[in-house]
Parts: sequence; C-alpha cells; structure tokens
Amino acid sequence: MSAMHNEIIIIGAGLSGIGTACHVAAAYPDKSICILERRENMGGTWDLFRYPGIRSDSDMASFGFDFNPWYSDKVLAKGGDIRNYVVETARQFGLYDKVRYGLKIVSADWSDAKQLWTLTALHEASGETKTFTCNFLVNCAGYYNFDQGYRPRFEGEESFKGDIVHPQHWPENFDYTGKKVVVIGSGATAITVVPAMAEKAAKVTMLQRSPSYIMAVPDTDTLSVFLNKFLPKRWVFKMTRMRNVLLQRGLFLACQRWPNAMRKLLLSQVRKRVGPDFDMRHFSPNYKPWEQRLCAAPDGDFFEVLRSGKADIATDQIDHFSENGIVLKSGAHLEADVIVTATGLDVQLMGDLQVKLNGKPVDLPQKMTYKGILIENIPNYLWIFGYTNAPWTLKSDIGGRYFCRLLSHMHKGGFAVARPVDTENNATGTGMLDAFSPGYISRAKDRMPRQGRDGPWKLTMHYGKDKKMLTEDAVDDGVLQFEAAAENVPAPKGELSAVA
Repeated sequence: MSAMHNEIIIIGAGLSGIGTACHVAAAYPDKSICILERRENMGGTWDLFRYPGIRSDSDMASFGFDFNPWYSDKVLAKGGDIRNYVVETARQFGLYDKVRYGLKIVSADWSDAKQLWTLTALHEASGETKTFTCNFLVNCAGYYNFDQGYRPRFEGEESFKGDIVHPQHWPENFDYTGKKVVVIGSGATAITVVPAMAEKAAKVTMLQRSPSYIMAVPDTDTLSVFLNKFLPKRWVFKMTRMRNVLLQRGLFLACQRWPNAMRKLLLSQVRKRVGPDFDMRHFSPNYKPWEQRLCAAPDGDFFEVLRSGKADIATDQIDHFSENGIVLKSGAHLEADVIVTATGLDVQLMGDLQVKLNGKPVDLPQKMTYKGILIENIPNYLWIFGYTNAPWTLKSDIGGRYFCRLLSHMHKGGFAVARPVDTENNATGTGMLDAFSPGYISRAKDRMPRQGRDGPWKLTMHYGKDKKMLTEDAVDDGVLQFEAAAENVPAPKGELSAVA
C-alpha cells in the first residue's frame, strides 16, 4: 500500500489547525498541505459541543484570527457562529478541500534515515488503515478527549428515573421544556448552561462543590460600534484587539500581584449583580483569582436568572442520587427531571497520538517544550497549545507565524530537519501547567510535557514575551539544531497532492 505524501500534514481542522494552515498557505502557496481531521466536520471544539448556550468565553476580537478579522458587535460569540467562521476562513484561504475527514491518527513515526514522518491512520467509518508521509508534522488536535468528558460515577445514579446528560454528548433535539434541571458543576460550561436552560426549564439549580470566580462582561462592544461609524472596520478591529489583549493581561497580572484586593473587587461586582440578600458563600472560591480561569457571564446573564428566581445555587456535596433527584451530604434533596453533569474535560494531549522516533515510542510527558511550540529532541514536529490565561488562538496565531519563519530559515540554509536539543541540563521535572489548578488539569499533570529552568524551555504563558520570542527573535538560537538533507534519500513514493 503506497503512502500519500505531503510536505506538511496538520492534525486537526479546528481553530488552531485551520489558523496554522492559513499562515503556511499564504506564505508558501506551492507547498503541499493536508489536514487530517478525526471528525466528519470542520470546526473542532465548536463542532463537537452543541449544548444550550455554547459560546466562547473570550472576546472574539482577540479569540478570532488576526489575519481574518471577526466583524461583529457581539463580544462573546455563539458556538455555531464560530464553527461557520472556521469554515469560511478555510474557504477563503483555499483550504476547505485539503481536509480529509474521519481519520484517527494512531501513530506517527519519524525516520532519521528517510527524514520523514510516517503516519498510520484509522478511517473509523470503514475500519480501513491508511498511511501518510510528510516532511513536517503539526499537531493541532487540542488538549482533551473528544470521545468522552470527565464523568465521575455517583452513588445510586442507576436509580434515577430522569435523564442524565453530559454537555459533551448533548442529545440532538433534547427537550427539557418545563422540567426541573440540576446542573452539576461550577465552571465555564455550567455558567453557560444554567441561564440558557432557564429560558425553557421549570427551574434550574446549579449544584457546586466549590464556587468559581464569575465576572460579568458586556455582550456588545459599544465603543467599537461607535468607532465603526467614523473609522475603517480594519482599524477598529486592530485597536479593539490590542485593547482587549492588554486588558486581559492587566487583569491576570493584577490577580497575581494583588490577589486579596482583586478577590474583593470581583466579589463586590457579584454582590452588585445578585443583590444584598444573596448568600455570597456561593460565589466565594477557596482559591486565589486566576489560579483557575475566570468564568464570563455576558451582560451578567447568569446573575440575572438567579435574581429572577428562574435558577438558584446549592453549594454542597452529593451523597447519592435518588429516583427523582439528588440527596446532598447536608441531607437536603434537590428534585430533578434532568441532571446535567458539567463535570469537566478529560485531558488527552495531541489526540492521544503515539509518537515514535525510528520505531521506538517516545515518552512525551518526560520531554520539555521548546518555546511552547516544539518538543525536545523530536524533529520537524510542532505542537500548538494555546494560553490558559488568555484567548487560545493568540498563541496559535504566533505559533503559525513562527512556523513560517522556521520554514524560511530552513529553505535558505538548505536544511531538511530542525530538532530542539537541550545541551545545558535545563530539565527541572516541573510540569508545563503545574501552576494552573483547575480539576481537569490537576487530574492530568502526569500526562503533561515538562518545562525547563529558563530560556526557550520555560513556558511563559505571556503573549507579549511569546510574540517577541516567536516572531522576532532569531530562529537559529543555538538550541535548535539543523540538519541538511541526507544523501541518497529516495523521494517519497505514493500520491503527492495538496488534497491527497
């Protein structure tokens, strides 16, 4: 069976995959690119999640692509709109037909002798195994398991006579009109689902073990609306993007430097929204601001449904499920016809891909990241992993720009291979996200790559520093090692096509 060859293969047709492909396609229109996507549709996260109210939790001026402005008055976009935006961007850059769907990438094996990656993929619908080869592999498969979310088992749940639904697997046309709903969880998904379901449900109760920080954000960017009357849209977009990036960074730094003051400020804003009689223990987390992501409520919709009585909060622990609800440790009983388990994600890095070097498996959690983009000792392999304290696609954008700079440097120097090598013993054993403490990350720390003591091996989670490092600093920094094309390496066999 002949392998289908492309110069560049990108895994994942979501925001990161399409965004990276757009950078490469614009800079190198003659390079053959193939995008492999496990799902049957484009959009990644925004095609998978279909629960009520699904939306971004970052403003679209900075969450959207810098090279394809998101022109909308809405600050936080609906999931379907983001999915359409990804598809339209792919069409605009000539990438729509370069995606092959339904392929689960099982393994990727780098050959030093051939200076090629060989990918083994399973076409899940037919059960057929397919083989691809490429010179450069870019993994944009995200960071969680698309097959299943995190779903703890609850005592007695088999006795519950209603519906139990996880947001990651929302049933199509699921009707909860007039029903009593309990949403288990306190993260971004719960904060989104509660006000959305409250529109039709008889009553929605958010059951949380511990609270999260929630911040009301405007759903309409009135300043941009005003400026658009006088200035070109592109100018307004660039100003809005810069403003929002600076505001996000400022908020994060303020929470890091003055956690107690910022806690008081955040909770005071909640108090104004819910009124003087609401029990603030439901909004008082036991951790400092930005040790976990802040949850966004557009126009304070979450607080509004609480004040209206359409929804309420219970802060307690589950003892067991009953036939018609949930019994809490306190002895209280929450009646429910529907239980939504918004209990989080199951982290699965790089699409659960088995990476090999010359046939030998690589233990990725023992490798350091280089500039947050490459992996120690792994040649011609990029991994796009976004920010936890800012919009994900900010990192994706500069990662794509760095990839183009790397390709340019290799072309000019006649290099075929780029490999980051630690020659100064930078390893510390520290995980790349050890300082970030939400449940889904804490459960997966042993699966995360490491970070080093300093330099390009240390993860910054700082857009400004990363932008300089990835788009301005020299590509050839003495850490990244380059190799010329090996002599007598035969040309890859099989089909060479941008569509493959």
